[in-house]
Amino acid sequence: MQIYFSPEFLKEDAQVLNVVTDDNEAVGYLAFLMEEKKMYVYGQLQEGGVEADFKDLIKPYLEGLTKLKPDMEVYSFVSVGGSKIELENEEGKQ
Repeated sequence: MQIYFSPEFLKEDAQVLNVVTDDNEAVGYLAFLMEEKKMYVYGQLQEGGVEADFKDLIKPYLEGLTKLKPDMEVYSFVSVGGSKIELENEEGKQ
């Protein structure tokens, strides 16, 4: 099963992206909230089996957002099927 982001809400300091399958079925979400020098990332995927794909979607998107403000601290909580998954950038933060 392939998964993709489908924008639901976009503002300069906040975004909500639905995670959908290739059949356009919603299976989760990802939300970004930015304030000054902090970014909060929250995400949930309903079921397991595509954890690697979920991480592969999130990491480059998150890296792109942090390039806008390189000194931004990122706090995240992302889970798949109720279990937390770890996101790490090249410096090991997040």
